[in-house]
Amino acid sequence: MTGTARPYPGGPGPGVGRRRRWRWVRRGALGVGLILVAATGAGWAIYAKLDSNITPDEAAAAELARYEKDRPTSLVHGAQNILLIGSDSRAGTVNRRYGRDSGTERSDTTILLHLSAGRGSATAVSIPRDLMVDVPGCRRPDGTRSTPMFAMFNYAFQMGGSACTVRTVERLTNIRLDHHVVIDFQGFKEMIDALDGVEICLSEPINDKAAKLRLPAGKVTLNGEQALGYVRARKSLGDGSDTDRMDRQQRFLAALVNKVQSNDVLLNPVRLYPVLDAATSSLTTDPALASLRGLYELVRGVRDIPTERVQFLTVPRESYIHNANRDQLVKPEAERLFDRLRTDTPVEVADSPEMRHGSKGPAFGKKRPVRPADPTPPPPTFRGNTAAENPCG
Repeated sequence: MTGTARPYPGGPGPGVGRRRRWRWVRRGALGVGLILVAATGAGWAIYAKLDSNITPDEAAAAELARYEKDRPTSLVHGAQNILLIGSDSRAGTVNRRYGRDSGTERSDTTILLHLSAGRGSATAVSIPRDLMVDVPGCRRPDGTRSTPMFAMFNYAFQMGGSACTVRTVERLTNIRLDHHVVIDFQGFKEMIDALDGVEICLSEPINDKAAKLRLPAGKVTLNGEQALGYVRARKSLGDGSDTDRMDRQQRFLAALVNKVQSNDVLLNPVRLYPVLDAATSSLTTDPALASLRGLYELVRGVRDIPTERVQFLTVPRESYIHNANRDQLVKPEAERLFDRLRTDTPVEVADSPEMRHGSKGPAFGKKRPVRPADPTPPPPTFRGNTAAENPCG
């Protein structure tokens, strides 16, 4: 039989079948819509949680605004200078394990991070905590004000927190600081654990009772607790100097950059979320940076910087003339470094024995010889390393 098929006796007509199919389509669309709404809601909840994790440093912002006229002017549009401050606060259950809580915080580690305009390079400069500097009068936590004095650099954070440290660094370098970030012991540990540790290479085993650190020689993956001990230990590792400690910190940060840039972290949401959660929970930043949007804008261009252009060095300094246990800047080498950062001029680093700091001399940049055929003076080279260098070979 040809023509239009007829329904079987008692069966549904053709209109009924179409209505059923349409109901299934509507139900399917509704289900997909609900899934999208749920996913969007979950995504917004995650964003809101991470965004609220970051603590805005409102007090520092108010203090810096008070001295706006005294602060340096930014010279290069697009370049960014961020002060990274590691606090030795003993407040809280975890931090208290590293010493008695005296109610006073000091800057255990301070790094000036310069991001070039166009984000072609990143230069991290360690500032020794024992460096003798001019500390301005600052607002104390109790509301009183200190008097200006010549003192160790970490006195600034102890006296007036992040705002005082920012003002001290700006006076020291004449570089305008665009942002500042403060992280404590607990936050550092949690971030390393969220990354499942960071691999380093040790030339010899470590057994440091003070740091509660015992590690074999060779390739070692440090968890958060071990990493904290490794970057903080001073008396029993290397030559016992703060210089050696800063060298370890810089090499660890280079390994950390490599770990974070690896695809298994950045491209894996399951691994990325705990890292972001730990990182944001541990940060106190200036208000402009205290949001996921602010952090994203900062790191968006940084993630593509080649590791050979991510550089680490220590400000050129030598033993203080009046106290061998303190440091002072080496001039004019320090001014030369600050000027290059201030004007966003490339900085070159190299690790050579003659540039090492020790009891007999300073660690500072040296000019390479000028070739007769090249009339342009070569840039100074400062002692340091890059994230591309692998001590494990």
